[in-house]
Amino acid sequence: MSRPATTGLDGGAVAAVDASSQLADVTALPEQLRDALWKIESAGIQPFDAPGGLIVAGMGGSGIGGALARAALGDRMSRPIGLARCYELPAWATPDTAVLCSSYSGDTEETLACYEAAGALGAPRIVATTGGRLAELARQDHVPIIPVAGGYQPRAAVAYMMVAALEVASLCGAGPSVRSEVDVAAAHAEALVSEWGPDGADDCLAKDLAQALHETIPLIAGAGLTAAVAYRWKTQLNENAKIHAFSHELPELDHNEIVGWTGPQDGVRFAAVFLDDCDLHPRARQRIELTRQLVEPAAASTHVVQTRGESRTERVLSLVLLGDLVSIYLAALRGVDPTPVAVIEDFKARLASLP
Repeated sequence: MSRPATTGLDGGAVAAVDASSQLADVTALPEQLRDALWKIESAGIQPFDAPGGLIVAGMGGSGIGGALARAALGDRMSRPIGLARCYELPAWATPDTAVLCSSYSGDTEETLACYEAAGALGAPRIVATTGGRLAELARQDHVPIIPVAGGYQPRAAVAYMMVAALEVASLCGAGPSVRSEVDVAAAHAEALVSEWGPDGADDCLAKDLAQALHETIPLIAGAGLTAAVAYRWKTQLNENAKIHAFSHELPELDHNEIVGWTGPQDGVRFAAVFLDDCDLHPRARQRIELTRQLVEPAAASTHVVQTRGESRTERVLSLVLLGDLVSIYLAALRGVDPTPVAVIEDFKARLASLP
């Protein structure tokens, strides 16, 4: 398939459109991971028992941390870890279920509703936020607050929200402590920033992927550990590159979405990205390669991307970093500032005006 002409993606080229320096926030992932550990320790939250497991309530960039934490823990979870991306807690929540309410601004109405619902249920609550109404309520109710560093777009604070979910899972008995994994993952991410960041080679993986996905609609597929990361890629491409992108999960994808590649594409250029991991079920890895072969004739390009690292936490974060960088580089190729999300702000303002 044809590829766009190579365009420089060094720091200067990105800075020409990146008015708020979001690239710097992305490449600061190692420091953010370490700072997140320190902030949680400084919060002084004591361990407690939640036999009903943990629910992470949050939206968008504030909520993705729960999904990534669950992927990093995998079969090490000793109790269920669920997600609440709406106004209500899951029906299975009980007074024995811990609820982590994550809202970067502290004013996300869905998360505030979950905070109130958890209080009405009598469930133990913890809050992760920079402030806002959520912090005010938590202080009034003597609910522990995990402080999150300010000055970021919510989606750029992914390290804080993921580490918060991991640590709360450990505190409430839903999983083991992975503090050492996070610390090692921070050092590993530093090496990957050098390799894939703006000072990396022009043909490094992140820049090459951005070039290949330029002027396409990316379809991101994950499996097992990488399923949550595929969704993160999709949302980052939406918000940073300002493009349509979609995610799905194998093996389910092979029971429906694969058929879409057999029909007329009507001039739309779709690209397929498969996020692979060394610890996937062998049949899942076979499915990735077979699916790639079957969709390749109709695709603008196809790519299989491997996680990097030893622990599950390292491997999840390696692809989070890669996807974030690809989304910023794509924004630069498109000549758009990755930071503003005016339509989201407009939507929230209109919603707030409704009774």
